Amino acid sequence: MGRVLIIGAGGVGTVVAHKVAQNSDIFTDIMIASRTRSKCDAIVEAIGNPAIQTAQVDADHVEELVALFNNFKPELVINVALPYQDLTIMEACLQAGVNYLDTANYEPLDEAHFEYSWQWAYHERFQEAGLTAILGCGFDPGVSGIFTAYAAKHYFDEIHYLDIVDCNAGDHHKAFATNFNPEINIREITQKGRYYENGKWVETGSLEIHQPVTYPHIGPKESYLLYHEELESLVKNYPTIKRARFWMTFGQEYLTHLRVIQNIGMARIDEIDYNGQKIVPIQFLKAVLPNPQDLGENYTGETSIGCRIRGIKDGKEHTYYVYNNCSHEAAYKETGMQGVSYTTGVPAMIGAMMYFKGLWKRPGVNNVEEFDPDPFMEQLNKQGLPWHEEFDKDLEL
Repeated sequence: MGRVLIIGAGGVGTVVAHKVAQNSDIFTDIMIASRTRSKCDAIVEAIGNPAIQTAQVDADHVEELVALFNNFKPELVINVALPYQDLTIMEACLQAGVNYLDTANYEPLDEAHFEYSWQWAYHERFQEAGLTAILGCGFDPGVSGIFTAYAAKHYFDEIHYLDIVDCNAGDHHKAFATNFNPEINIREITQKGRYYENGKWVETGSLEIHQPVTYPHIGPKESYLLYHEELESLVKNYPTIKRARFWMTFGQEYLTHLRVIQNIGMARIDEIDYNGQKIVPIQFLKAVLPNPQDLGENYTGETSIGCRIRGIKDGKEHTYYVYNNCSHEAAYKETGMQGVSYTTGVPAMIGAMMYFKGLWKRPGVNNVEEFDPDPFMEQLNKQGLPWHEEFDKDLEL
């Protein structure tokens, strides 16, 4: 029924591969491709399914991707490579006639700038080719948009206030480590904050605005306002929204390390000369920090990610909180990866499942909230990310 090619063999790619292999009634033929084929082979060995094929590909090069696509002939590509590679993979999909899904929006290599415009510009080409592109199908972005769509469909006539809250209360027992690609993670956190209010974007200093937020089964955690890409598509698709914000928790030790990294120039993304060689400091830092893939074994605690929404139903104001808590230990036991990789990888597989079931097929470039959320929400409960609801309670924010 489903011939799928996964590009990327990091923590998220590992989870996607495990979950795709678990759903063999949907995904009949599977290939994992990466710049380093041995990483793909290691995932296949861990899954224990020798029928999964592997390949080497440099996702920076359209011609390599097209050759691979034409050889394997997937119906859908799941892109869990680097965000820098979104456009080359989308271009290759168009040239080879393949449908597309990713978990994070494109960003240029030389600028920490997050914007959907580059990918939305492909809409007409995908539409004319009769191909579906699904953007941002991780957790946030991804499930955060689907939670919002579910709330809009079932509980609100108008959504007025949206706060996406992301807490990682886990402990990886390292002095400093990032939960996904360090380069992407640090670029995201150190940029200026931004939120949407009354029809315009308001810019803040990096991590300037913060307050304690109480998370289910975890308790109060200091939460910091930062910009996240799904805000851009959600305010576009739900024009009644008056304010939309994104919050994430960070421990003080993490923030201290981050401040030092910035102060000594190790967060720089421009090239410097070192002994006659050109290096990018943040890429060197990535090479010496712990690999996020290796954090799972000793990771304890859980994540809690959800949407806190206030709006109108039948002329009355209501609040709604929908969230998932994910155990790092449980994620590791199932896939060998920690909870942050798990919460991104499982939704990517479910989005692919929605495509192959014919439920999320629409030629053009689409964000996840543009599709019917109900079958996706049903699969979250079945695939390891159960969600919970609270009605008409204090949202704190």
